[in-house]
Amino acid sequence: MSSEANIERLKSKTTLQEILGVATEFERTARDFYTALTPKVRKNIRWLVQELAEEEQRHYDLFTGLAVRDDIDEELKAEIERPASDHKFSDCIQTPDLGENPDDQAVLQYALMREHAAMEQYHSLAQSTQPGPIHDLFLYLANEETKHKNELEKVYYEVVHSGGV
Repeated sequence: MSSEANIERLKSKTTLQEILGVATEFERTARDFYTALTPKVRKNIRWLVQELAEEEQRHYDLFTGLAVRDDIDEELKAEIERPASDHKFSDCIQTPDLGENPDDQAVLQYALMREHAAMEQYHSLAQSTQPGPIHDLFLYLANEETKHKNELEKVYYEVVHSGGV
C-alpha cells in the first residue's frame, strides 16, 4: 500500500472520543445559537426556538455525562470509520448571523438543515458502533433528530404556506 493510501486510510478513521467532542460542541453551539435567537424571532415561532434550545441542552448533557463515565474508557478510544456525514456535521458548528430581526423562513430552514445533518451523523454513528451505551446513545439521538426534523417540517409548511413569512 502506498504512503498516500495509508494517509487516506488514517484520515478516514477517528475515535469515539473525538466524535463525542465534536458532537458536544455541535450541541453546545446549537443551544447557544437558539438561546440568543429566541428574543429576536417573531412570537409565532418563539416557542419553537425555545424548544430547540432546550433539546440541544439535553443532548449536550447526555454527551458531557458520557464523557465523564469511567466504565467506557476503552470504547471511547476505539477507532471507527469517520462517517460520510462528518464534514457536513462539523460545518454546522459554525452558526449563521441571522440579524436582529430574523426571517421566520430563514430560521426554520437553518434549523431543518441542522437537524438533518445531526440525524444523518447520529444514524451513521449508531451503525458503526458496537452494542452498548454509546451505540444506544447514537441510536436514541438519531431517532430524536428524525422526530425533530419531522416536527420542523410541519411547522415550516404551516408558516411558509399560511403566509406567515
